[in-house]
Amino acid sequence: MLTDYNANEIVAQINNEVINEMDIPEGYTVRTAGEQEDQKETMDFLIVAFGAALALMFFIMVAQFNSVSKPIIIFATVVFSVIGVLLGFSFTGMTISIVMTGVGFIALAGIVVKNGIILMEFIHELREKGEDLKEAIIDGGATRLTPVLLTASAAILGLIPLAIGMNIDFAGLFTHLDPNFFIGGESSVFWGPLAWTIIFGLLVTTFLTLIIVPCMYYTVERLKARFGRKGGTVEKRMEPVTQVPAE
Repeated sequence: MLTDYNANEIVAQINNEVINEMDIPEGYTVRTAGEQEDQKETMDFLIVAFGAALALMFFIMVAQFNSVSKPIIIFATVVFSVIGVLLGFSFTGMTISIVMTGVGFIALAGIVVKNGIILMEFIHELREKGEDLKEAIIDGGATRLTPVLLTASAAILGLIPLAIGMNIDFAGLFTHLDPNFFIGGESSVFWGPLAWTIIFGLLVTTFLTLIIVPCMYYTVERLKARFGRKGGTVEKRMEPVTQVPAE
């Protein structure tokens, strides 16, 4: 049995070196089926599910903030999380699982958007109380720093045992004082891509959320104010009313 081979790489090699070189009669096509066909169907379903989840979150945030710009700023963190996941997998050389990595992207988007909402909502509340734009951003970032870091760190620390396949036999621990502790169990092969997807994404996007979101919010609000000044305000002048004496 051959090891250290990836099914996608083998299929791509077969397509390039075998199928593309075949003399296929007119009217016939050759395609791969089985696992590759199921993988493509799963990937298409996850893309639709991911888009539907993002669309639903966007409409909820528009209704919550009564604004379009604020949800767009929060959704920018989702893009940064995707970049963090891709960088993490490329640097470590891990294999991406279509199913579990896709599920991890959906779960990661929920955590990232939640952190963005925590920060943006508090800044919005400070602005409504009359604070200056820059002061509201500074105070909001300082106040919400701890909740955002705690949310991300709790998720990362909770997923590390799942990512590395850490196993503990609690029954043996309590009965025979033998936990049978080991790392690298078979469960990490299945659950590892999901856990590492969330971990890589949170490691990058947590710090970007605390930096990029306030900067983008400040830039958007300044552009809104400048656009408003250019447009000017329309003042209604009250014309004097001439009273006509009653006959």
